[in-house]
Amino acid sequence: MSTTTTEMMKTHPTQSTIDRDLLAGCVAACVECAQACTACADACLGEEMVAELTTCIRTDLDCADICETTGRVLSRQTGYNASTTRAVLQACAQACASCAEECEQHAQMHEHCRICAEACRRCDDACNRVLAAIG
Repeated sequence: MSTTTTEMMKTHPTQSTIDRDLLAGCVAACVECAQACTACADACLGEEMVAELTTCIRTDLDCADICETTGRVLSRQTGYNASTTRAVLQACAQACASCAEECEQHAQMHEHCRICAEACRRCDDACNRVLAAIG
């Protein structure tokens, strides 16, 4: 399946050392996760028991910010720096794992937390696949 992200990466004049489909998949997972985390935080704010969800909200918002940044960094291919890319991917994978764990604690009571945890797990996996490709 071709996406705009995939098409943009394939038309870039710089040769990537990482499979562009793998990169595009990770960018998509980051964007999806950032949206899910933002929506989950907002849904948590709307819950009657909002005070009990403070850590979840904070974790969601941190994860969303890190995922958005990671997606942008992975979209840049000119002047590629493996050390920076590796660090950002590691941070994103960790943020996603932490957010998934937090959301899973609330998933039986709040459907939005279940959906968010699933998106975080997919993003964590995508980041780790790119990390493995970087070596």
